[in-house]
Amino acid sequence: MSHALLSASGSARWMACTPSAQLEQQFPEQTSVYAEEGTFAHALAELKLRRAIANTIKPSEFKKRLAEMQKHPLYSPAMEEYVDQYVAQVSEIMAAKKQCADTLVLLEQKLDFSEWVPGGFGTGDVVIISDGTLEVIDLKYGKGVPVSAEKNSQTRLYGLGAIATYMMLYDFLTVRMTIIQPRLDITSTEELRVDELMTWAQNELMPKAKLAYAGEGEFCAGDHCKFCKAKATCKARADYNLELAKYDFQDAFLLSKEDIAEVLARADQLKAWVTDIETYALEQARDHGEKFPGWKLVEGRSNRKYTDEEVVAKTLTGAGYEKDKIYKPQELLGITAMEKVLGKKQFGELLSDLVVKPAGKPVLVPESDTRPEINSLQSAINDFSEAE
Repeated sequence: MSHALLSASGSARWMACTPSAQLEQQFPEQTSVYAEEGTFAHALAELKLRRAIANTIKPSEFKKRLAEMQKHPLYSPAMEEYVDQYVAQVSEIMAAKKQCADTLVLLEQKLDFSEWVPGGFGTGDVVIISDGTLEVIDLKYGKGVPVSAEKNSQTRLYGLGAIATYMMLYDFLTVRMTIIQPRLDITSTEELRVDELMTWAQNELMPKAKLAYAGEGEFCAGDHCKFCKAKATCKARADYNLELAKYDFQDAFLLSKEDIAEVLARADQLKAWVTDIETYALEQARDHGEKFPGWKLVEGRSNRKYTDEEVVAKTLTGAGYEKDKIYKPQELLGITAMEKVLGKKQFGELLSDLVVKPAGKPVLVPESDTRPEINSLQSAINDFSEAE
């Protein structure tokens, strides 16, 4: 499927920075191993859903196609396990709708929302219409950033596209938009009345979409820059990040807690910006012969490696070395791989008391993060002292 200028997946960006959509047209399409992995995971999920809930594929054909996908370089048992979790959640949602005889289920459905966004369309992973409710489910296979369905423009656009397609055929008043991130064990849902979604589309979406399509409006840097094609060379983003150097710190020799909080609030974006520039400059110098004043392209450091480990082993054993001298001891399979070998039931019966999930290392995050706050060591000491 061709890409829309104003895509649903990029809507958070072009709604926040309306000129960015046209600016990105100057840059070639790029992919990454993460994007390819996500695309493959979606294809695997679609295959399993067609068998599990849509029943549109015969068992023999399903088995054949699954076997083919399991040979793909991007496939892994862990990926299939995460996809199975997603399929199980979608199946649970479907089970709750079984009482409605005329339930409609659509997989990988093209959704046209051009009524609100010029040339706008996208693909809904799962669309379910049942008992007066339209439900759109979106799989997010990535694990880098938690994504919430609350006020999510992408899923709202999918909801609008489904409304435009099926409103004349089905009577529904409510739209549910769900995002499932199996690798982060996160599921979130936003539920709106159709009239509420239409009001958002009319008042917020359409004016910004009109500006974005024309390449008008003001550039605005922020978290949405992460996936912009122009992120490395965008002047507005550079100005935004360089503002930190001009921060009006208090007249003191040491930073205050408020000063540190201000730096922390911008640190991730600053680091991401610098990394993006470094990556862009390296690619331009390496692949296009570009030269940047004061910088040059050199060969980086590397570590030695064997050309063929089997030949190395044969050479050493032939020279009289024992295998236990040249091989590492055997390593136990990881938990995910072991569970796959044993099966979940047997794994639980044999190893449930031997598997623990230790507490994660403390990290400092914004207060908006949904994880519960923990006490620092000093706070715990203070609390203990006060209790005495």
